[in-house]
Amino acid sequence: MQIVRGILLALFVTGPVLAQEVSVDEGRDLYRTYCWQCHGFEATGDGPMAEMLAIRTPDLTKLAGENDGVFPIDRIAEQIDGRSQLLAHGGEMPIFGAVFETDQQIAVALPSGQPMMVGLPLANLLAFLESIQAE
Repeated sequence: MQIVRGILLALFVTGPVLAQEVSVDEGRDLYRTYCWQCHGFEATGDGPMAEMLAIRTPDLTKLAGENDGVFPIDRIAEQIDGRSQLLAHGGEMPIFGAVFETDQQIAVALPSGQPMMVGLPLANLLAFLESIQAE
């Protein structure tokens, strides 16, 4: 009986996480809704709002190249979700950070192999950004 309870508990705890799949397509949709205005439609830093920012808008296709070929998922996640504030336009970046907050949490693997819990929408956006890295 103890084993059955353990299995049921494991299924209960992991079930919702396993049902959530990261989607590059959903990440692209989020990018095209919330990010392209500053970062550009092709994510190269040339969006129509870029010239209004206090800092140069980064080319998001070169994030891995500027980090020894490793996509800096932790740094990017922290900038997007607000854990690491970036003053780009007189306030913290992003102004759409609340969009990515959700109760649906998923573990993404950091370059070190350690997991980092993020909301599913943010995981989708990170997957999209990683998929567009220039070689």
